[in-house]
Amino acid sequence: MPGRPELIGGFGAVSSTHWLATAAGMAALERGGNAFDAAVTAGFVLQVVEPHSNGFGGDVSIVLHEARPGRTAVVCGQGPMPRSATTAAFAGLGLNQIPGSGLLAACVPGAFGGWLRLLAEHGTISAADALAPAIGYAETGFPLPADSQKAIAALVPLFAEHWPGSGRAFLHHGAAPGVGARMRNPELAATLRRLVDEGEHARGHRETKIEATIDAFYRGFVAEAMDDYLGRTAVLDSTGRRHRAFLGGDDLDRWHPTVEDPVSLRYRDLTVHKPGPWSQGPVFLQQLALLEDLDLAAMDPGSGRYLHTIVESAKLAMADREAWYGDPDFVPDRLGALLDPAQIARRRALIGEHAVPDPAPSTIGGVSGWVPDVPADEPPSFESDWMGQLQSGMPTIVLRAMVKSGDTCSVAVADRHGNLAAGVPSGGWLKSSPVIPGLGFPLGTRGQTLWLVDGHPNSLMPGKRPRTTLSPTIALRDGKPYLAFGTPGGDRQDVWTLESFLAVTEFGADLQSATETTMFHSDHFPPSFTPRRCRPGTVVLEDNCGPEAVADLRARGHDVELVAPYSMGSKVCMVGVGEDGFLRAGAGPRGKQAYAICR
Repeated sequence: MPGRPELIGGFGAVSSTHWLATAAGMAALERGGNAFDAAVTAGFVLQVVEPHSNGFGGDVSIVLHEARPGRTAVVCGQGPMPRSATTAAFAGLGLNQIPGSGLLAACVPGAFGGWLRLLAEHGTISAADALAPAIGYAETGFPLPADSQKAIAALVPLFAEHWPGSGRAFLHHGAAPGVGARMRNPELAATLRRLVDEGEHARGHRETKIEATIDAFYRGFVAEAMDDYLGRTAVLDSTGRRHRAFLGGDDLDRWHPTVEDPVSLRYRDLTVHKPGPWSQGPVFLQQLALLEDLDLAAMDPGSGRYLHTIVESAKLAMADREAWYGDPDFVPDRLGALLDPAQIARRRALIGEHAVPDPAPSTIGGVSGWVPDVPADEPPSFESDWMGQLQSGMPTIVLRAMVKSGDTCSVAVADRHGNLAAGVPSGGWLKSSPVIPGLGFPLGTRGQTLWLVDGHPNSLMPGKRPRTTLSPTIALRDGKPYLAFGTPGGDRQDVWTLESFLAVTEFGADLQSATETTMFHSDHFPPSFTPRRCRPGTVVLEDNCGPEAVADLRARGHDVELVAPYSMGSKVCMVGVGEDGFLRAGAGPRGKQAYAICR
């Protein structure tokens, strides 16, 4: 499976988790657009052609670098929780956790506004041009990916009997279409076309028309359709019961996508930029800070020592994520303390020769961080396989043969002007909740990542952003554009991308080889998605490393689980600018769907 070449060119580079999105992004560059136009165009196509992994009711996190004036920024397309969603309201429903499917976990869908905010402030083309390829695929069809087909096939009874909007959108004559079948979504195409039309009829410049398109979604006909449906409809979810959403039109009306400064860290001659602690992005920075003085380049990247070192740094960073990260609009931002050199030195000293069995979060200002211990809700007594699928809040579908499908998307773009963009869209996938009649897309379930406890940084509060796993990255070298990348993977994104990043920066790998490096991660801490099951001490490792490394890890105290080579969900999409000025691109081979283009 590995062995694709690194792509090199001087005009533009696009990498995404679907070849059709990558092609659409390159077409935007060919028409004279910049990296931000290309990223938005590709991002919208992803929301059509990967319905098992993301959608227009989901969310997105974007990091960008604009060569002129040399600004790096973050676009937050993570919508907040509804104003009526409280811990007391969930307790009244008898729930310990926010369900991972249905309508209770629905936030304001931020992806549409996030992409268009990027387009308005940094792009050059119209919303009509950016959405044209997505409308085309929704209207005339696209070949159904194998992962989408597996997800639909597993959920046929749910769609046919309980979620009729999803049945109309994804079933053909009541059955799952085949792999490669022409898949259309005429309701979604009509929604997108009307959004474009309302924006184009607004008076004013390009930016005004884009803002009118955003308004049509959040304060116009889309919000009205959502409000009407959500206000009168209770749907079956993973609890085995029917519930109405807390989300309403007023929540959409209040929300606007924001542009923020990134969280940044100097690492050797690089400056690495991530989204803030409303995401898990700073985990990447904490790991780099812990690893910087450990002379990784002197280690064999396939050795047990190297694997152990990365895993232990990830466990320490994830412990802090679980204890301290949350929406900084609601809770104190602790990143300054967590990244303080003295604090990093104390944490680094915990990385020894053997696995730490129970790494504790950092203590800040004399206060110990804590991780909630919340019991999972009892699953319903349904014996249907589709109900079992709903118990996991992830988009993955686990079949009897342990085949998994669905797990977020990614796009990264570099252009000849020195602009970089990396976006990770997710949520609103076909497994999350029913397709809304007349709109053609479901809502997301990101609210499930919040805790139903009091006093924790990631506890539920009305209007608060859930801590998202979506975590794109941009790195500059001596202030100049260097790398932009992201991957699917839920909680594992910042471990898998770190492994590819270190392959480039520490071991001189080209971008394509870096995406093909052996992937591994720890399952020590609870995932962000219900039912939050973890496996303390477990390291999951692709079985294309030597047996000596596996034996070494086990001798150090790790419980190693081997999986097939190139079988994990990592699909790192990476672009960059070399010292010679050429643009470069790579796309991870796992899943045989991510592709890069460079010319």
